[in-house]
Amino acid sequence: MKRSKHRGHKEDKHGDEPAILETENLDRDGMFMGGGPDPDTISLASVTAVTTNVSNKRSKPDIKMEPSSGRPVDYQVSVTVIEARQLIGLNMDPMVCVEIGEDKKYTSMKESTNCPYYNEYFVFDFHVPPDVMFDKILKISVIHSKNLLRSGTLVGTFKLDVGTIYSQPDHQFYHKWALLSDPDDITAGCKGYVKCDIAVVAKGDTIKTPHKANESDEDDIEGNLLIPEGVPAERQWARYYLKIYRAEGLPRMNTSIMANVKKAFIGENKDLVDPYVQVQFAGQKGKTSVQKSCYEPIWNEQIVFTEMFPPLCKRMKIQIRDSDKVNDVAMGTHFLDLRTISNDGDKGFLPTLGPAWVNMYGSTRTYTLMDEYQELNEGLGEGVSFRARLLISLGVEILDTSSPDISSSTEVQLEGIPNISETATGKVEEFFLFGSFLEATMIDRKIGDKPINFEVTIGYYGNEIDGIAQPKTKGKKSDGDEEETELIHNSSEEEMEDDGDLMSVATTPPMKPVITDRNYFHLPYFERKPCIYIKSYWQDQRRRLYNANIIDKIADKLEDGLNDVQEIIKTEKAYPERRLRGVLEALSQGCSQFLELANKDQNQSGRTKLDRERLKLCMAEMENIGQQAKTMRTQVKKSTVRDKIKLAQNFLSKLRFLADEPQHSVPDVFIWMISNGKRIAYARVPSKDILYSSVEEEVGKDCGKVKTIFLRIPGKKGFGPAGWTVQSKCEIYLWLGLTRQRKDYLRGLPNGFEENKLSKGPGLPCTPPISLTYMMKQIFQLRVHMYQARSLFAADSTGLSDPFARVFFSTQSQVTEVLAETLCPTWDQLLVFENVELFGEASELRDDPPIIVIEIYDQDTVGKADFMGRTFAKPVVKMADEHYGPPRFPPQLEYYQIYRGNCTAGEMLAAFELLQIGPNGKADLPPIDGPTDMDRGPILPVPLGIRPVLSKYRIEVLFWGLRDLKRVNLAQVDRPRVDIECAGKGVQSALIPNYKKNPNFSTLVKWFEVDLPENELLHPPLNIRVVDCRAFGRYTLVGSNAVTSLRKFIYRPTDKQANNYTTTEEIIVVNMEPESSFKKMETVVKLDSCSDAVVKVEDDDKDGKGKKRKRKKGDEIEEEELDESMLDWWSKYFASIETLTESLKAQEAALSDTEDKDEMDIADGGGTKKGKGKKEKKRQVDPYEKKKPKLDELKVYPKELEGEFDNFEDWLHSFNLFRGKGGDDDDQNVTDEDRIVGKFKGSLCMYKVSDDMPRDMSFDSNMGMFQNIPHNDPINVLVRIYVIRATDLHPADINGKADPYIAIKLGKTEIKDKENYISKQLNPLFGKSFDVEATFPMDSTLTVSIYDWDLVGTDDLIGETKIDLENRFYSKHRATCGVSCNYAIHGYNVWRDPMKPSHVLAKLCKDGKLDGPHYGPGGRVKVENRVFMAPTEIEDENGLKKQTDEHLALTVLRHWENIPRVGCKLVPEHVETRPLLHPDKAGIEQGRIEMWVDMFPKDMTAPGPALDISPRKPKKFELRVIVWNTDEVVLEDDDIFTGEKSSDIFVRGWLKGQQEDKQDTDVHYHSITGEGNFNWRFVYPFDYLMAEEKIVISKKESMFAWDETEYKIPARLNLQVWDADHFSADDFLGAIELDLNRFPRGAKTAKQCSIDMVTNEAEMPMVSIFKQKRIKGWWPFVARNEEDEFELTGKVEAELHLLTGEEAEKSPAGEGRNEPEPLEKPNRPDTSLLWFLTPFKAIKHLVCNQYKWLAIKIVTALLLLAMLALFLYSMPGYMVKKMLGV
Repeated sequence: MKRSKHRGHKEDKHGDEPAILETENLDRDGMFMGGGPDPDTISLASVTAVTTNVSNKRSKPDIKMEPSSGRPVDYQVSVTVIEARQLIGLNMDPMVCVEIGEDKKYTSMKESTNCPYYNEYFVFDFHVPPDVMFDKILKISVIHSKNLLRSGTLVGTFKLDVGTIYSQPDHQFYHKWALLSDPDDITAGCKGYVKCDIAVVAKGDTIKTPHKANESDEDDIEGNLLIPEGVPAERQWARYYLKIYRAEGLPRMNTSIMANVKKAFIGENKDLVDPYVQVQFAGQKGKTSVQKSCYEPIWNEQIVFTEMFPPLCKRMKIQIRDSDKVNDVAMGTHFLDLRTISNDGDKGFLPTLGPAWVNMYGSTRTYTLMDEYQELNEGLGEGVSFRARLLISLGVEILDTSSPDISSSTEVQLEGIPNISETATGKVEEFFLFGSFLEATMIDRKIGDKPINFEVTIGYYGNEIDGIAQPKTKGKKSDGDEEETELIHNSSEEEMEDDGDLMSVATTPPMKPVITDRNYFHLPYFERKPCIYIKSYWQDQRRRLYNANIIDKIADKLEDGLNDVQEIIKTEKAYPERRLRGVLEALSQGCSQFLELANKDQNQSGRTKLDRERLKLCMAEMENIGQQAKTMRTQVKKSTVRDKIKLAQNFLSKLRFLADEPQHSVPDVFIWMISNGKRIAYARVPSKDILYSSVEEEVGKDCGKVKTIFLRIPGKKGFGPAGWTVQSKCEIYLWLGLTRQRKDYLRGLPNGFEENKLSKGPGLPCTPPISLTYMMKQIFQLRVHMYQARSLFAADSTGLSDPFARVFFSTQSQVTEVLAETLCPTWDQLLVFENVELFGEASELRDDPPIIVIEIYDQDTVGKADFMGRTFAKPVVKMADEHYGPPRFPPQLEYYQIYRGNCTAGEMLAAFELLQIGPNGKADLPPIDGPTDMDRGPILPVPLGIRPVLSKYRIEVLFWGLRDLKRVNLAQVDRPRVDIECAGKGVQSALIPNYKKNPNFSTLVKWFEVDLPENELLHPPLNIRVVDCRAFGRYTLVGSNAVTSLRKFIYRPTDKQANNYTTTEEIIVVNMEPESSFKKMETVVKLDSCSDAVVKVEDDDKDGKGKKRKRKKGDEIEEEELDESMLDWWSKYFASIETLTESLKAQEAALSDTEDKDEMDIADGGGTKKGKGKKEKKRQVDPYEKKKPKLDELKVYPKELEGEFDNFEDWLHSFNLFRGKGGDDDDQNVTDEDRIVGKFKGSLCMYKVSDDMPRDMSFDSNMGMFQNIPHNDPINVLVRIYVIRATDLHPADINGKADPYIAIKLGKTEIKDKENYISKQLNPLFGKSFDVEATFPMDSTLTVSIYDWDLVGTDDLIGETKIDLENRFYSKHRATCGVSCNYAIHGYNVWRDPMKPSHVLAKLCKDGKLDGPHYGPGGRVKVENRVFMAPTEIEDENGLKKQTDEHLALTVLRHWENIPRVGCKLVPEHVETRPLLHPDKAGIEQGRIEMWVDMFPKDMTAPGPALDISPRKPKKFELRVIVWNTDEVVLEDDDIFTGEKSSDIFVRGWLKGQQEDKQDTDVHYHSITGEGNFNWRFVYPFDYLMAEEKIVISKKESMFAWDETEYKIPARLNLQVWDADHFSADDFLGAIELDLNRFPRGAKTAKQCSIDMVTNEAEMPMVSIFKQKRIKGWWPFVARNEEDEFELTGKVEAELHLLTGEEAEKSPAGEGRNEPEPLEKPNRPDTSLLWFLTPFKAIKHLVCNQYKWLAIKIVTALLLLAMLALFLYSMPGYMVKKMLGV
């Protein structure tokens, strides 16, 4: 069949899964989606044949056979934990735990810090099916103070599922902050952030290392949260309420053996299933209660999950399980994808579902003790039978965490809920399913001797397991009793329905198969076609399916249309844009039609909230797509076709997503082939595809049509080769609809039949037929023109196959001849099928013939032929009364894609015609006139009108040499030869007499002539085979390669006019001085060979790939003058890395710009944003440029150099030689690395033979078209390998680290740099160069490996990369030594090629036969007709200027691609980044290595010494921190005697990573005001790398460590303020961490110092101690309060002074207040001494300050008392005196 327009059935629950391209495609099957292949990979195979004849009676078959989900795949998850920030808690010792599923890995523990820095890398390897992988939860948690004895306390966790990561661009999150929350307390808010990189790689994915953004960007935590695009940064907590009402249709599960015993004794068989529902979501599990012994369990319970919203876990897994004492088994699984039941748009809705039934599929309903398909019930792989349906609903409620009555736990809860009404899910209707088997062929011979019948089931109806079907007669009986109905064939039915219908006939009568050929049988149905019909009862939710059908049809039409457009582009036919306009027109019409139709049946019962919301969503989306398609249609031009196709692909993925209905209704239909009572194979038909509607657009695509169905083996057995063979091919007609719509159910069948019914007695209404008898039949002759096939699968150990094709049509089959040892057979054979009987009307057959199946096999001498692939085709039909002539006849040869399982396995070129035999018999058929010049006995060649028109071509072959040949049958290859063959003709190379000595050929060029089709697309492949000539004239095949497309080797003579290039002159002005700013806007003009233009090339500007500007001495530099003596190679390297980052960023921005532009264009119908966008970009880049000191740079390639220069195959190509069978893996279409046995190096050139071949004067006729190529004699070369660093190595040791070192192998030379291993590093900086002498061609492959050093045992290989040096050496791109951007004779940018630029230029001009170079006055040089300008002076070491032409020559070399005829881009001075691979872990990157290679021929001048790229040694610095004073420190202690608040303050400080070197001041006792005076100096010596802004620490990891490990840590100073306690632990009061490169400038006074300096860093003026050297000021101390918010806990006045190591030695200073340079003692207030030393002062202080009012009150009271006492004392005496009158 043509190109996959047909999507295979995917996972059980979804029937026809939408091919969600783009990011969605990981959901179901991970690697493989059923959608058509990626547009770029579509081969030339045609996509039109099956789609052109529009079919009314037949639907398209599905070519992909093997279920792709459920098969295990290799995955690698890598997580780098970089650092954590803002962790909540005081003075904690945090560590991070990363867990995926059961695997846990921990980082090391960092002491007393809230922002630990880890930079630790973890790798998890898995081999599981994609579904299992993507549902795994990745959890990152931070644990505080965990050690051997205690488990530590959890600070917070973050979780997401692996599928979310895989759906990210490049399958990764890079440098993102994960927000931690406390799972036990949802009211707590954020608990801190962990910065990490997470990547998921499946086999074959490449990981792109994103550009490193500058640190300040990443410090913006809120802007870089670890969440997918479109998820809000502020996620809220939500409750997910999953209500589970009831289930029905559970299969019989007599699980316990006791049950059978019980049955034997008591004779009763109770229901023996104890179901419960288990739900998994976001790493949590919830269960309902168990319903004992019950097939129709009613739970009425809800499971409540508490999780963030939106969740980062996509799917909820719902399983019905059977509770059992021994082990519980799953009975069915359903995945609820939250994205399909919610919408995050502006008018979006929260996840909602139901109440609705979901159908579960799994293994067969027959019960066996050991269920071989048990994993299907777990949701792995496609279900092969209905298992049960479950009534559920889902609601989500966002929590307001601030309300007091909310429970803070996230435990899963189970609650009861009220019962639900019967009609809540819709009105129950009676559905009628009718099917007729028109043909059953291709039945596997293993089952051919037993009677075969077919069974059709829908849900639990029609299931004939124990002879019982259970229709729920809900309409009739209120109690829902089950009727048990005998379903013996032809038995009459007792229970009469109102319409007198039969209940059901679900199986065809058994029938013995008849032999078709030696592989397959067929059932002899002939004119009598058996039928089945089933009545079933389901809730009427057809509207859901109708809407899905409408969208599906629009999507199918769009997909077919896009395939057509791509086909037109591929085959270079005219006007693809017209076809695309038509496609978009149809799309917008389809969308408007949907809007009319979808809104019907609004008031239907059982409509759920999701139905309403989805309808709104679909309406809005479809309207939007329709509008955009309309607008886009007007913008389609020839030039924009490809871009617009990409946008249309986005529409397609959106439509497929919308068509996927999450709420099921009618279950899918299963067709089983049963042989002698045993189930053999099945097919699954989604019910929506066969659903009937009175509205044309809503009808399922296969309803009332004949569908070709291939039955396949269920479960795991269907993986691999077993699953590729067809078990049976059925032509089946299916119709499903309401019983009351039944009148048209036979309308779609081919006409001309009579119905045969069961006799029911007279007078009864009509019943459906149990078989049809066809009265009409047509006789045809089928002609199959098999021309050739290419790129077939290698089925033999030689790496070749012996292919033949077997063609099936109706009940006949024929085979082509077997062609030995080839992957590209040209059969050129006509197969004639006589007397093919087809039933039905002639006119129908003309428009819609049955399909032809072609299978390709490999013939083996013993045993059965191996299956190699299959394809389908439809013949072109000619009726007896039609004329045999154009346009339809004779048919054209077309390419058909061959599939093996789900993978492409080649293409076949063939044509098919079906000719009706009229009343005059065969006499009327067109004659078969084959070519007369060949006699092939009984084999008929393809006739003349169909076979391609041939022309004479000459093929010239350049034989260069053979490389890396492996042993064949344990013997070394010694005398190899290459045979080239194309279309039966060929040529042999010279014999290599001694492969070990010299693997090159002595004769370079040979040619042969051959007749090839004029149409280049039909060219046969060219076969390259290498044989080894052994003694006694024996030959052994070493390996072979088939060059499938010769188009790139076709030589097309250039125009006469283009040769006329000397008439015009172009001047290229390369201006080295910076221009004034307006010149920035000038662009580089692309040169055409005949234009006359002056081109300015501005080196000051960046050109697209990020080459940086150059500078000459004497320019004014804006920011800082660079000291030349300070600069080294690393300065250049780091500057270049920065440039690469910027250019990548700019590219990304430009890309998003153009995407926005496209979106805008579509939205506003065009507009001219593009130009504007570009200008803005430039302007944004410029200010940044200004600040940068100008450095000479090199080019950093983020990939291999070959990728940039087309593998250096500009004239010398490498063809891999293959041997051995192709892999039977999922990815057999990936060339199996293990099958490569060597390489053939050479080239091809083909051209039509004509007399007027252009001949140059210096034309060497021996070399043919290969003029001016070097000789291939051995040549000695000095190879210099520079290895800079490796990144992201795969850990090799138990501790999650590795001890890497470099190993280099070239020919016989092996260098292992074992002594210089780098301890415990996954990102080692090597900075090494190695010189190796090599002789090409013997030593042409360089292997650079990274090994892991082990103290004991052998060292392990981490990964290796292989470089073909020979192609580089001979390439025109001159990859021997990169051309640097400036010429200098001293300093860091010294010219390192032994040939100066002028010599290189002279040689290039001579080799290319160019005129020049002519150096002229005024800094000009002329080459051919181009003039370049550049400066002409150079400065030597002493600063003297002298004249030179080197700058001019270098300018020409750097713009060599502008030279006419021979120009090409020369390799610049560069660093390439190569992936490291491990032979055992094919296709998964194990890290990357940055390196470059220089090569110098030994017969030229010797090169100078190697560049010194040894890593920079960290520089010694000393940081002196003087703590002068503190102020406003919080007071912690209460005084025992006086009760006053005070603190005994001291300050502690350390540099991050050097906690063991922490220093404390002395204690300022008894500070009552929070003021403390210290005058105390901390001294921290440290080693610092300026370029990387990191402190370097070398220390042993543990007592047992063998050697010191080097750590690189950001330079951060931690200061903490503490309260000293004598008897208990000191109390932590507050802290501040200063990043020495970027910290807020200290405040002048304590008053101005505020908490803003910590919380609002962005707006503070920042300083770097490395620039300021000395700084003094006030900084705040902060700590978190109970609400987790920062509060000010004190201020410190400090002075930071940075000195280099030498300065520190010259002027040493003591710690604390010690010599030298002692600090004076602080003047501390007296009260700070203890109270008993100065009692009066203390008392005065107490009395005067704290207890002043109390004292006054007491004194006043005492005075009053004294007065009263005196009064009482003196009163009596006084009174006596008065009385006595004394």
